[in-house]
Amino acid sequence: MEILIIKLGAKGDVVRTLSVLPAIKEKFPNSKITWVTKNSSSKILENHPLIDSIKTPPFSTEKKFDILYNFDIEKEATDVAKQVSAEKKLGFSEEFGYPISFNQGAEYYLNTLFDDDLKRENKKTYQEMMFSLAELEFKKQKPRIYLTENEKSYAQKFLQDNNLNPEDLVGIHMGSGKRWPSKAWAPNKIKNLIIELNKIGKNVLLFGGPDEIDTHKKLVGELKSEGIRMYKNNPNNTDREFFSLISLPSTIVCSDSFALHIALSFEKPTICLFFVTSPDEIEGYGILKKVVSPMLYDYFPEKSDQYSEELVNSISVSEVLSKLN
Repeated sequence: MEILIIKLGAKGDVVRTLSVLPAIKEKFPNSKITWVTKNSSSKILENHPLIDSIKTPPFSTEKKFDILYNFDIEKEATDVAKQVSAEKKLGFSEEFGYPISFNQGAEYYLNTLFDDDLKRENKKTYQEMMFSLAELEFKKQKPRIYLTENEKSYAQKFLQDNNLNPEDLVGIHMGSGKRWPSKAWAPNKIKNLIIELNKIGKNVLLFGGPDEIDTHKKLVGELKSEGIRMYKNNPNNTDREFFSLISLPSTIVCSDSFALHIALSFEKPTICLFFVTSPDEIEGYGILKKVVSPMLYDYFPEKSDQYSEELVNSISVSEVLSKLN
């Protein structure tokens, strides 16, 4: 049986969608799975034992598939879904320039994308909605990222070079991106959390990318002047190097971001701060503790793209520390 999965992005959603793989293999044990994704997301899928082939757009094939699952409403994805020949198609297509659903199970998620009232009231997780789309039974199947031996060695070398014990290590990632500038906790709150973690003997590994270089440099300098040492990843890490380092800390503290989904894929106890996105859509698998801003529903979903100084300061350090066991 030949199965085609289309999920191009965003990268965090690609990670979450990995959870369908064990369910597909349970239902169709002899299936071969091809996954079409953006080049920027392809590293997420590498080394996964349930994926037989990874393709990136532009994608075309004469092969006929038994089942096509399109989890993506992007035109690039729906164009592939319409063009590919498949006995059964589930998920999303496009008609007259608008996304439509191939099947009834996909309609609910599609409606949440265009109906703010439904989006606000929704209590289903992303995984529940994707499993409904795929006509699969959701049994808390987990998304998994599989590191290579070289990637595991890279992470272990980081520990050894810095003389760190993962049991005493807390990872912090507060990236937000330009689309949701209020996703990230205020820098002064992050600084104070690191100070408090230092008092209880915890080392901090601060995660960030190129967009956080200046912010992190300032933070590290301020903490150094107070005699507090902290550790950082290389902001130019590859995705796979980033994954390997996320696998190290005993606990991850983060915003609703790519790092959250990576941490959960490694079954890391995680504390996530929610300011402008739905905490209900995040499947926690019993290892996620959610800290929700009291102002969230003043902004979510209609004003999620707005920045508010009051909003990013609306979660206290003590609230986050109380979740840390």
